[in-house]
Amino acid sequence: MSTPSSTEEVRDALAENRPVVALESTILSHGLPPGRNREVAARLEAIVREAGAVPATIAVLGGVPKVGLTDAELDYVCDRDNDLVKLSRRDLGAAFALGRDGATTVAGTAALAHAAGIGVFATGGLGGVHRGASETWDVSADLDVLASTPILVVCSGVKSILDMGATLELLETSSVPVLGYRTDRFPAFYRRESDFGVPWRVDTPEQAAAVVAAHRGVPGDAGVLLTNPIPVEFEMDVELHDRLLAEGLALLEEEGITGKEVTPALLEHFHTASGGVSLDANEALVVSNAALAARVAVALAA
Repeated sequence: MSTPSSTEEVRDALAENRPVVALESTILSHGLPPGRNREVAARLEAIVREAGAVPATIAVLGGVPKVGLTDAELDYVCDRDNDLVKLSRRDLGAAFALGRDGATTVAGTAALAHAAGIGVFATGGLGGVHRGASETWDVSADLDVLASTPILVVCSGVKSILDMGATLELLETSSVPVLGYRTDRFPAFYRRESDFGVPWRVDTPEQAAAVVAAHRGVPGDAGVLLTNPIPVEFEMDVELHDRLLAEGLALLEEEGITGKEVTPALLEHFHTASGGVSLDANEALVVSNAALAARVAVALAA
């Protein structure tokens, strides 16, 4: 893999074994509307610093993997006119060789963070097994990367548009520990709880750090998933959520949308049909996850 280029702040923190938290860039380039995406980028980095860690937003610019972005680079990533491509782990080599600009998904971010020596990563939601995957084989690369990359991923579970049961089964098969932060139920992104439990519960950042440290002493390369429910005041009303989900699934069927276009289409429907509720929820949960990840990173460093 091409050697990641880091900002001086990130380089110094890693050299001094200070806590660093990786942040993905796809939510900025593709997930949030112009203007708001740049505000969220600044907010995420600020909240990581407030907790005592160093933020490292990750992207690929001109074929060079960047671990930690300058203000100008964040501006560039957030500008939709620059048309950054989405980069999963499988796409990194092509982007490097062809000199492309790209925003990293969970899989791409985790791979580059680990290559740079970062062990903690905060995101919004993890990719998972799609509905109907027994026929389509549509399973997010996020799961495979988490199964083979010793990194802690802090997220708000997976979106309800996915097959949560199958996702949890695959995580178990891959020997990925799933922790619930102050919850016994697996979070469902916009909703704080799903019908599924979590194998292990932790109630403090220090407990989470202890589990991660102990897991790293177990043979194997699997990462750890720490699931953090969306803040209660931003949880989407269950009736609104279920209506939007039903409408979105019907839309997919009607328009014949399949494969990698499923998630963007469903999220776009949530954003446009919820009157902004889903955007507020998305921002709130990713900020909450970044804050928690920073606290765990600080505990790990201590």
